[in-house]
Amino acid sequence: MKTLYVTDLDGTLLDSNRSLSKYTIETINDLINNGMYFTYATARSIVSASVVTKGLITNLPIITLNGTFLINGSTGEKLFSLYFTEKQKSIIIEILNKYSLFPLVYSYINNEEKVSWVKNKENEGIRNYLNSRKGDKRLRPVSKKEELYCGEFFNLTCIGRKEELFGAYECFKNTEEFNCYFQQELYREEYWCEILPKNATKGNGIIKLKEMLEFDKIITFGDAINDISMFEVSNEGYAVENAVDELKRIATGVIKSNDNNGVADWLKLNYT
Repeated sequence: MKTLYVTDLDGTLLDSNRSLSKYTIETINDLINNGMYFTYATARSIVSASVVTKGLITNLPIITLNGTFLINGSTGEKLFSLYFTEKQKSIIIEILNKYSLFPLVYSYINNEEKVSWVKNKENEGIRNYLNSRKGDKRLRPVSKKEELYCGEFFNLTCIGRKEELFGAYECFKNTEEFNCYFQQELYREEYWCEILPKNATKGNGIIKLKEMLEFDKIITFGDAINDISMFEVSNEGYAVENAVDELKRIATGVIKSNDNNGVADWLKLNYT
């Protein structure tokens, strides 16, 4: 039986310092070299994910930005992509203006990936995000909100206090146009409200990958709400010990935490 193993990154494969242990890298690479089919599905972009997974073999397509893109792990080529329609763009702008929110906008402008934000409108959460990505060539500060929405955009992320973002989240959640995640930032107090095209889920990305490479069985690992769609399309789904209760309730089992190499240990013991 041809089995694909898919893991989330932050909170699952990555430890609390947002890094991979030497043990995890060596264990998984050894298994891949012995024939294991392994990849990851992440809310990160390929640029951000490549930094934190340095040293890990990526010879299969990678699911990024919660299923917005399926990317060749070796070449960086986009194998599948989702963008907002013009109708969706109009709805997004209207809702964000209503709640006076200034998002991070992920887009392709002249075939280059950019992350845009309005300069001098940053809150503490946005500043932390930007400080953690100094030197990132995608960063594109703009002077006016109208300049945010250039090119083909595929993800908008608002960072702030729960009460600041909840109204907008309710609007996006109650439409059929979008897929919206609202959860506390894994490493900080702020909340993130991420708006994506409706079919952008990790689960849909896995289905496409399964069909593309003709896998018979899917085994996944996760920790957060945006991993639920993965578990729903998997034969087995394992939640790390530090996972949210919503994911644990539907998991096949609970494994050791991300800080204790839970995924790598499970694979070492169970891959055949």
